[in-house]
Amino acid sequence: MKINKYIILGAVVLGLGLTSCSDYLNVDRYFRDQQSTDRIFSDKDYTLQWLSFCYSRLQGDNLEVGHSDVVPFNFSDDQVFNERGDRFAKFKRGEYLNSIGGQNAWNWSYEGIYQASILLNELHTNNDLTPEEVTDVRGQARFLRAYFYWMLLRKFGPVPILPAEGADYTKSYDELAYPRNTYDECVEFITSELETAATELFEKRDNLNIARPTKGAALAVRAKVFLYAASPLANGNTEMADFVNMDGKQLIPQEYDEEKWAKAAAAARDMIEYSEASGRYKLYTFERRPVSTDEAYPTTIEPPYHDEYSNKPFPEGWANIDPFESYRSIFNGDVYAAENPELIFTRGTNGDSNNLKDDNSMADLVKHQLPGTFGGYNVHGMTLKQSEAYDMADGEPFDKDSYTLHKGKFTNDGNKDDHKFDRVKNDVWWGYTNREPRFYASVAFNGALWNALSITEEGGKDSRNRQIWYYRGATDGRINGSDNWCITGIGIMKYVNPNDCAKWGGSIYKKVEPTLRYADILLMYAEALNNITEGMHYPIASWDGTKTYDIFRDQEEMRRGVKPVRMRAGVPDYSDEVYENPKKFFEKIVHERQIEFFGETQRFYDLRRWKIVEENEGEQIYGCNTLMNKDYKDMYYLPVRVAELQTSFSRKQYFWPISFDELKRNKNLSQAPGWQSYD
Repeated sequence: MKINKYIILGAVVLGLGLTSCSDYLNVDRYFRDQQSTDRIFSDKDYTLQWLSFCYSRLQGDNLEVGHSDVVPFNFSDDQVFNERGDRFAKFKRGEYLNSIGGQNAWNWSYEGIYQASILLNELHTNNDLTPEEVTDVRGQARFLRAYFYWMLLRKFGPVPILPAEGADYTKSYDELAYPRNTYDECVEFITSELETAATELFEKRDNLNIARPTKGAALAVRAKVFLYAASPLANGNTEMADFVNMDGKQLIPQEYDEEKWAKAAAAARDMIEYSEASGRYKLYTFERRPVSTDEAYPTTIEPPYHDEYSNKPFPEGWANIDPFESYRSIFNGDVYAAENPELIFTRGTNGDSNNLKDDNSMADLVKHQLPGTFGGYNVHGMTLKQSEAYDMADGEPFDKDSYTLHKGKFTNDGNKDDHKFDRVKNDVWWGYTNREPRFYASVAFNGALWNALSITEEGGKDSRNRQIWYYRGATDGRINGSDNWCITGIGIMKYVNPNDCAKWGGSIYKKVEPTLRYADILLMYAEALNNITEGMHYPIASWDGTKTYDIFRDQEEMRRGVKPVRMRAGVPDYSDEVYENPKKFFEKIVHERQIEFFGETQRFYDLRRWKIVEENEGEQIYGCNTLMNKDYKDMYYLPVRVAELQTSFSRKQYFWPISFDELKRNKNLSQAPGWQSYD
């Protein structure tokens, strides 16, 4: 069905994300009059403006990484925020139906879906674009439509799939009230669209177009969708038997299907083999820095000596790389997006980094983490649980009894040789020494060094390369009557560049959202293979049908996924015993993803798809004892329950609720289990 020869401004698909007719298409900023579709999609500028609107709907509540106002999903059991009263408590108690941020995701996603569908149906030829460019524009629109559905599926569970040819707005209200499709139907549509998009999209983008998808992005998202479909939340989940449509149709598969894991493994392998053959994607690594006197970019610290890895180059070892800088610079803006082979898909900077009032920018995320000393809000913190999850420099687990073991022990000039695997300054608690490199790239512990090198004003120059303390009474410590202090006493260093400062003439470096990284593909591959029963083999065709994979629980292929990530981090690979044991390997994957993807909105959804969220997000939140001043510094590290940040979990929090406005508009749209329906 062709939508219409003419597109009327404010055309409407009732019941799917509308707040008003004009809000839905919202193209009057480009077209002031009724426009012929032939005219719109035969003109390069109009076509690209139309496509640009689709991209704009990836912003706002559809961001993947951001601060608590726009991306509360960054805050699972690993991060907290301390601002504006009880917002955190409401979020953690699941009190967010019609009352907390994130509600525009439904509206904006369907706006993007509808716009993309119109483009796909109307863009046939364009004299201003080459045939290759026309195909690529179609591929971008197809990718965006599939990606919007993917974000909806991950957040809301099964959702209505609009007719691919576009909805006929001339129909009655009742005819346009679409019910939810099943989870499997959503997966089938999304993955098939991504397969087609992979044949249409360009293979590479330049720096000016870095936020546009590529063939690799389509293959990578496809793998991610298959992985979620195979995971316990959506694969034989009898606890969701009551997630049904108005007619009683079950939306979550009730029978477990192991072959879904094989499909996920094959999809990840598609991406791995495409990456290796094309050279497009790989883990980013930074070469060893032999000698440096720069506090911000110091000499490489070699991990503890290991017979197998210390003398081998990456990816078989870490002899030629700097694990700390390799991980840190992926996120802090030191590596341009177009030069980062690990970055598969990104939304770019999420806004203007020169405008720190822009709530959609990565710069504003950093400002939420920066201490007040450097003009930051100082309101994002790390949980004690997350800080303890990082291993020691030799890869051994951090000892949870470290407070007792290291009580009264702090760094000083006399014990530097005892903590040679870090750059920790004096007066820092011993529990923060000799940890793995990702700890120092991610954790702003009490006494960590902040560089703030962009300071230009005389009054602030002495504040460069300063240790920041969170003791009570310190500049950045507990402040009574204010939200602007790190409530767990453990800050966040990830995404912070050595130059970042928001005062004294300083600035915050531009950095891009790490929406999807190659490290994710590698760990997804290993996880999927781990879930294949020993002895079972599944023949799965590649995405383009050119080959067939024999998918089984292949330990060497699992190592192919995990080992490079571990080598880049400067920590040993898992033992054979771990690879041989599915339960132990799963526990390691859970841990590895917790560390590797901290602050990237992965853990919130990982815990849910694995169905281990209750025992993780439901437990109480602990931090340091921020009531202690420096005179009682030993007591500062005694773990304390943070009363202001307590949490709970109930079954309804597996999926986000649909707002009353949407339910009121669409009588066939059912609410997710546990949430109140409109009546």
